[in-house]
Amino acid sequence: MAVAALIAVIAAILIWLSFRLRRGAGLPEGEVIYSDTGAWTRNGESLHSDVHGLVGKPDYLVRAGRHVIPVEVKAGPAPEQPRLGHVLQLGAYCLLVTERFGARPPYGIIRYNDKSLKIPFERGLETTVLETLARMRADAARAGGARRDHADARRCAACGVRDECAERL
Repeated sequence: MAVAALIAVIAAILIWLSFRLRRGAGLPEGEVIYSDTGAWTRNGESLHSDVHGLVGKPDYLVRAGRHVIPVEVKAGPAPEQPRLGHVLQLGAYCLLVTERFGARPPYGIIRYNDKSLKIPFERGLETTVLETLARMRADAARAGGARRDHADARRCAACGVRDECAERL
């Protein structure tokens, strides 16, 4: 009887911890089907879109009813308005989710340290993402490749292509 009571207490603690972790991560209700943050399990698989020539790894994918919702986690407090780059990144994940799971997500979530922002995946956002991808491809294809568009040494230090960049700070 004491063993059963101990198991029940441990189970209750684990359930409480899982709810607390989910709330802290800013995830919507539903089943976490993908995680690339190390908070649950590491998922090394990227999402691919042959249609858009796009690859990405959202921080979380949550199955909420018939939809799969991408969640992107950002360090720091939420700005007054979400940064355009964050919104475009989330929009790209929505495109990837649409192709991979065959259903368009109605929204995605950007999770900052202090709050979560629900970003509707409307046609306007989709168009802006696709236009941005086209401009990025055009920049990369021109003679000399894309050019750095900032003077922030911290941003350069964290860049994934820093070692190959002739313009790094």
